[in-house]
Amino acid sequence: MITDPIQPQAIQKPNVSDVSLRLAAQKLEATFLAEMLKSAGFGETRENFGGGSGEDQFSSFLVQAQAEKMVEAGGIGLAEALFDSLKERSNGT
Repeated sequence: MITDPIQPQAIQKPNVSDVSLRLAAQKLEATFLAEMLKSAGFGETRENFGGGSGEDQFSSFLVQAQAEKMVEAGGIGLAEALFDSLKERSNGT
């Protein structure tokens, strides 16, 4: 009987605290990016052919959704840095 010399590595399941820390870090990055998008002028009502009061009321949702998609696509690395910092703090190091 021939055995495979390459053993598959055990896949580590992330624990619940790591998942919640990562989600918190991603939410914080998305909020930061949404504020940066707002500061850059995204979500402002256009003067010509604007959407009126409906656009004004829902533009913040659009900007937040865009920021969340940016984080899903890799973001700017803020979530990873926050996650690492939160993980170190939770481990007591």
